[in-house]
Amino acid sequence: QVQLVESGGDLVQPGDSLRLSCVASGRTASAWTMSWFRQAPGKEREFVSFITWRGYSTYYADSVKGRFTISRDNAKNTVYLQMNSLKPGDTAVYYCAAASKAGGTGAHEYESWGQGTQVTVSS
Repeated sequence: QVQLVESGGDLVQPGDSLRLSCVASGRTASAWTMSWFRQAPGKEREFVSFITWRGYSTYYADSVKGRFTISRDNAKNTVYLQMNSLKPGDTAVYYCAAASKAGGTGAHEYESWGQGTQVTVSS
């Protein structure tokens, strides 16, 4: 099992940028695919982005494509989500997740989850 801890959430204004971090511990070698999901109040958890082990493959939800960038530093066991041009619709709790195999966009494909970090975009 992999333990995940997110950080970096904050209250920002529309158009601002924010970088989230997710530090993994435990069986980090099993964290083949790392992803970010988010959940807004009253809504289901939705996929944001994933990155594979060596970072060779990344994928983004249409709603964040061109604004968000996912990256990972395996030496630091850390995954990042750089969020630019933030909108009020990006307000949510952001969760980091890890899958021991090639993961996709479904939450059920991920075995390990962090506790989440709150991102609020408001003027």
